[in-house]
Amino acid sequence: MSVTDHHDITFACMVGDVRLIVETADGGDARSLAASARGYLDDLDARLSRFRPDSELCMLNSDPRATVPATPLLRDWLRAALWAADRSHGLVDPTLVAALEAAGYRDSLAGATPIDLGQALRAAPARRPAAAADSGWRAITIDEQAGTISRPPGVRLDSGGTGKGFAADAAARFLAGAARFAVDCAGDIAIGGSSGEPQEIRIEHPLTREEAHTATLAAGGIATSGIDRHLWRTSDGGVAHHLLDPATGTPAWTGLISATVVAASVREAETLAKAALLAGPGGARRVLRGRDAVLVHDDGDVELIDARRQTVTFSMSAVR
Repeated sequence: MSVTDHHDITFACMVGDVRLIVETADGGDARSLAASARGYLDDLDARLSRFRPDSELCMLNSDPRATVPATPLLRDWLRAALWAADRSHGLVDPTLVAALEAAGYRDSLAGATPIDLGQALRAAPARRPAAAADSGWRAITIDEQAGTISRPPGVRLDSGGTGKGFAADAAARFLAGAARFAVDCAGDIAIGGSSGEPQEIRIEHPLTREEAHTATLAAGGIATSGIDRHLWRTSDGGVAHHLLDPATGTPAWTGLISATVVAASVREAETLAKAALLAGPGGARRVLRGRDAVLVHDDGDVELIDARRQTVTFSMSAVR
């Protein structure tokens, strides 16, 4: 491939950093393609954020009516969120806003004092897998003809569980004309391009920040779900994170601190990664059967799951 233009930009978006890498050939304008994708992502963030009172999502959540008019974007995101809930058998639940707020995640946590992951793990309760709950997501309906969303009284929706994957897949469509591209929405990554050339994605160890594994992907999605990026102190001096056990409404401490999964789309990769982490080590292997994945355990050990060979390999970490 003869690259004629390359553009690489990182910007704040969706409670984290988004990175766009675009390469074009035959006179293509990489900067223009990246600008289109960035504009879409900024707009999506403004309209679907749980932390902006004027966003479409917040207005839906505050509307007392059972059935509310909704834009195509909001309906598309909700369809993706309900798909993730169904695909994960309820582990990835978009209706846990009240529980997130009760745990202390009322704002974006920007400027919060960082908490060391190792200290948090030592202070965390006994490990156990998360479980689904009858939280109301199955009763949510989308009427495409009427352009409405219906949900039970009191049910509020959170875009955090599926928003980054939804955004990365959508942004990738803006970059379809590139020879190669990568869209990294805070760890949820879309890879593609007309050249079909594979790209290397280095997976960071959440405890050491060193490289835990390198994945190679020409097209599709790879996503990491972990408890290390959003940690905070609770009012009683404990620690919490944003991945909740739907059955208890409290942070899930399952024995895994991160899960990275490769799939055909970022939406699928993100859903499987979250479901695997919430299911804990034993459940994760069932969730990820037939997938390429990387699991990092509480003690720092790295578990590689090879879909083609149907093998599991442990790499013992120096972190203890």
